[in-house]
Amino acid sequence: MFRRSKGLDAPARDALTRVVASPKFELIPLKNVEAQSLFLPAGAMVTVTASPAKGIEATVELSARLAERGFRAIPHLSARMIRDRAHLRSLLASLDAAGIKQAFVVGGDAEEPGEFLDGLALLRAMADIGHRLTDIGIPCYPEGHPTIPDDQLLAALAEKQPFVTSMTTQLCFDAGAIRTWLAARRAAGITLPVTLGIAGIAELHKLIEISARIGVRDSRRFLSKNTALIGRILRPGGYRPDGLLAALAPLLLDPVAKVAGLHLYTFNQVETTEEWRQAYLAGLAGMTGS
Repeated sequence: MFRRSKGLDAPARDALTRVVASPKFELIPLKNVEAQSLFLPAGAMVTVTASPAKGIEATVELSARLAERGFRAIPHLSARMIRDRAHLRSLLASLDAAGIKQAFVVGGDAEEPGEFLDGLALLRAMADIGHRLTDIGIPCYPEGHPTIPDDQLLAALAEKQPFVTSMTTQLCFDAGAIRTWLAARRAAGITLPVTLGIAGIAELHKLIEISARIGVRDSRRFLSKNTALIGRILRPGGYRPDGLLAALAPLLLDPVAKVAGLHLYTFNQVETTEEWRQAYLAGLAGMTGS
C-alpha cells in the first residue's frame, strides 16, 4: 500500500515517521462511531466533531466514553451550538468530570446561534468563566474559508492566539499553499504550533452516506466544503495522502514552521485509515538504507 516517494532522505523519513506514528484521529458522533472506534490504536488522541443535527451534548458524551477507554479525547466546542454562559458552564463541568483536559474551539455552522456567534466570543467567555483545560486548539485555513473573508480570518486568528495553545489546518491538498500560508503567519507574529490536517482513506459512497446522516443542511455544507477531496477520490486509484505527506516533509523539518503533528480526518472510516497508516509506517521503515 505504500507508494515510494523520490527524495525522501533519512531526516524526512524520520520526521514523517514521528508524525504518522502518533496522529490525532477525528471522529463524527454517528451510529457507526462505536464500531469504528475499535480500530483506534490504544491511547490515541481522538477529536470528536460537533454537528447541529446531533447537538453538542452528543460530542461531550462520546468524548467522555472515549476518555473512559483510555483515549485522549478532544471534543469540539462549537460556539454557535452553545446557548449561553450557563450552558457553557455545564459543558465545561462535564468535561472536567470526565477528566478531559483538551478541547478544540470552532465557530460552527448552527444557523440559529445562541449567545456566542463565533469561536473568539466563546474563547473570551471561557477565559472569563474559568476552566481546567490545559490545551485548546483552533482551526486555521491555508486556502481560506468558503464564507469568511481572508482579512477577517487572519484578524480573528491573531485575536485568538492569547487564549489557545495550538492551531490545526483544515482540509487542504496543496502543500505549497500550506507552506506559503504558514510562512506568512509566522512573519505576522502567529507563533502557535500547527497540526497539519490531512484526509485519511475515504470512499466516495461512504462520504456521501456520512454527510447524509449528519443532516440535510449539514450534508449540503459537507459536500460543498469537500469538493476537492471528492474530486481526488474519483481519480483512478482513489485518494491517498502519501504524496501530500512527502511534499510536506520539508515543513516538518523546519523549526520556524513549528509543526506539532498530524490530524487525520477519518470521516469515520477508521479501519481503512488505520490500515493505510500502519502500511505507510512499514513502508517508511523499509526505505531505511535504500
